[in-house]
Amino acid sequence: MAIHKLQIDDFISIDYQLVAIHSSLEDYRLAYFINQKLAISFEKSKNDIGIQIPEGKSHFTRFVFDDEKHELYWNLIPNKTTVVTQQSQATSLFEETGLDITTNIFLLPELKKVDYIIKIENTDDFFDTDNLIDELLTIKQITTAYKIEQNSLKSKNNLIF
Repeated sequence: MAIHKLQIDDFISIDYQLVAIHSSLEDYRLAYFINQKLAISFEKSKNDIGIQIPEGKSHFTRFVFDDEKHELYWNLIPNKTTVVTQQSQATSLFEETGLDITTNIFLLPELKKVDYIIKIENTDDFFDTDNLIDELLTIKQITTAYKIEQNSLKSKNNLIF
């Protein structure tokens, strides 16, 4: 009887591109400027990206655009969000004070300096990421933008949504 082995790598195909954006804008303002420059239509999604951490559950907002003409699906996601937890601390024998502790949570912790991530799904070899980055860099509120290599990411499972 023959034994057939399937490698897990046979099923993994990277069909998305990642672009890192550095900008001090709020997410809705950045989506507006990208919509103006690229003639696309990012809309705020009702479905946030949730990540469970020991301090609690965090949510990342996202803006989506379904490009039916080119069969692409775009996501604009902030890389950082905050979780506020309350911890009680005894200040005297009969009194407790609540302290709010703010923790920064990153979607991609190895890229802590990145403010936003654009994930473009269903891309093929002909998708021109360099042209997209050149267009993004013409937006004066964007400090810099560059391509993220998926193979170098340790937390790429956070991008499954």
